[in-house]
Amino acid sequence: MDASTEGSLETESNNTEVDDDKSNSDCQSMPGYMSSVLRRQYLQEMVKALPAPVQNRLVALKNLQLEHLEIEAEFYEEVYKLEKKYQLKYQPLFDKRTEIVKGTVDPPKEEPKWKEPEDAAMEGEVDQFSDALKEVKAIPQDAKGIPGFWLTVFRNTAILSEMIQTHDEPALRKLLDIVVKYDDDHSYTLEFHFDKNEYFSNTVLSKQYFLKSTVDPEDPFAFEGPEIYKCTGCTINWEKKMNLTVKTIRKKQKHKERGAVRTIVKQVPTDSFFNFFNPPAAPTGKEEIDDDSNQILATDFEIGHFLRARVIPKAVLYYTGDIVDDEDDEDEEEDYDENEDDEYDSDEAPKAQKKAQNKKQSPNDCPNQ
Repeated sequence: MDASTEGSLETESNNTEVDDDKSNSDCQSMPGYMSSVLRRQYLQEMVKALPAPVQNRLVALKNLQLEHLEIEAEFYEEVYKLEKKYQLKYQPLFDKRTEIVKGTVDPPKEEPKWKEPEDAAMEGEVDQFSDALKEVKAIPQDAKGIPGFWLTVFRNTAILSEMIQTHDEPALRKLLDIVVKYDDDHSYTLEFHFDKNEYFSNTVLSKQYFLKSTVDPEDPFAFEGPEIYKCTGCTINWEKKMNLTVKTIRKKQKHKERGAVRTIVKQVPTDSFFNFFNPPAAPTGKEEIDDDSNQILATDFEIGHFLRARVIPKAVLYYTGDIVDDEDDEDEEEDYDENEDDEYDSDEAPKAQKKAQNKKQSPNDCPNQ
């Protein structure tokens, strides 16, 4: 190789290195550690720095995007109508399910119409469940229907099981059915049908969720489909001294001067599944609510969506373990930071609130789909 050729290759090599450095510099102009707020500000400044013709082309593209969002909103309106239509087709199947669960109908012996997956469990491993199965083994052979069906479904669903307290279980054993009803005002209602019980006189407890799938003119590009924006519960007519959402505490007080001691008895709120029917009021307009209420609302919206879209349609699969809800366990393991032990508080926050914190979800994160 002659000197001129070698020099030429060296020059090309140096030019390549210069180009690579320039490319790397461009890629690093927006550091990955930049917060979302700073990233947004940077990108806005970047657009302002572009040549005017390029800026105009971006305006044209965003106008096209706005037209797309308007069409997308129409699409979700049609989806809601389809869901409402097909719910009427599903309902006869759900009614048959309820009759079997309640025991009003005892179906004849049937063969499975599906292929059972192969059991991967090792022989002898089932022994570890012997204690846990005592409750099931205690069910008499002549029991009607499927005892504790919905309570078991709730226990097998992570987000619902966290809501259930020990003192809730006797009442939830009386839950016969959950029905979804789509309303004309773009909302749906969950109806919890209960058998006669000693806790409350209601035969039905309801929760209504209101949806919107319109593009907000003040923030149009935030549209991501239908969202739950508010919900309303119902009044539970508790029997005397049977309210599961409060607990009675007794505190002794000593008179400063006379020294006499008296006992103060009062009721304070406590964790209960039945708090589900008394959600915080959703914000209206631009008013803000405190973080705790916002977190509880976020979880409430998530639960309403999950019940409607997953639990109610596939309840038997949660009961039998064909659907195993272990996603939250994986999330908690991934999010856990060993260096933040001091910030972890397992007792102070209500369970629904802690669930919202773990999920890091806002009310806008729970779409209809």
